[in-house]
Amino acid sequence: MQRRHLMQAGAALAVTPWFPVHAETYPERPIRMLQGFAPGGNADNIARVIGMEIGKTLGQPIVVESQSGAGGTLAAGSVARAKPDGYTLLLATGGHAVAGALYNTLPYRTVQDFDAVSTITFFPFLVVTTAESKYKSFSDVLAAARAAPGSLAYGTAGIGSTHHLAGELLAKMAGVQMLHVPYRGDSASLTALLSGDVPFIIAPPTAVLSNIKGGKLRALAATGPQRWPGLPDVPPVAEQGVAGYDVRSWAGVLAPAGLPKPVLDRLNAEINKALLLPAVKARLEEMGGEARGSTPEEMKTMVANETQRWSQVVADAKIPKQ
Repeated sequence: MQRRHLMQAGAALAVTPWFPVHAETYPERPIRMLQGFAPGGNADNIARVIGMEIGKTLGQPIVVESQSGAGGTLAAGSVARAKPDGYTLLLATGGHAVAGALYNTLPYRTVQDFDAVSTITFFPFLVVTTAESKYKSFSDVLAAARAAPGSLAYGTAGIGSTHHLAGELLAKMAGVQMLHVPYRGDSASLTALLSGDVPFIIAPPTAVLSNIKGGKLRALAATGPQRWPGLPDVPPVAEQGVAGYDVRSWAGVLAPAGLPKPVLDRLNAEINKALLLPAVKARLEEMGGEARGSTPEEMKTMVANETQRWSQVVADAKIPKQ
């Protein structure tokens, strides 16, 4: 009996927050926001845009740190292991859900080991070819894929990237077979396209928009459900023969699981207020995204659904798990 009481007491201590919750004074020191990709990239820029604004209203600076490697999982692992006190956050991207689908073993659980705070931005990918390409529309691409199953190649930023899985889902929904050619990042796939090594690529707007506007590239389709405001004349895939196709990447803020609710609510409120500011919305639009916040519950459900969705795509495409 005594042993059972000791075990129960120990279990109670294990779930009791180790720190006092001072919601009325939070934050009392700078907040770290980790992101898992190279400095100066899309994730880094998004983190700095939102971090600068919420730092003003929170009264403490948001220090953005790059912890790149392993598709963003190094930074995610660091945040999952951090104390859930609101002083360590993760700028997560759509790749967070992809990693949960693609990796056999991760040092964290993609959904359960994090508290979702809020989404920040959503953006489509673009199906892009060169300006002189024979493909004038995405319907032309589908026709070529059907005429020669498994021969039509497309480039992406790498095996298991969101771009790659977007291509695999596209092939499945369109009932075609295409040849995926992985490169080391968007810049490498863009170089391959411009040199004629692949007839088209799937890439985020930030990687290709300047070349589209400069006349070197032609955007054939956007992967979102509607026309992307940055290129309103480019119809989505769903309007060009693949009804219901919808792939958008995203960025949002996660925290270690167990964040005190008053702290979670404060962070969520500040992020959503920042996303209403015209300057923040304009900056995110410049990076190819649409500013859109969420409740913590909405974001957590989205991450879980995206992880499940990409897990099915990985299984259907027989992509080797890493």
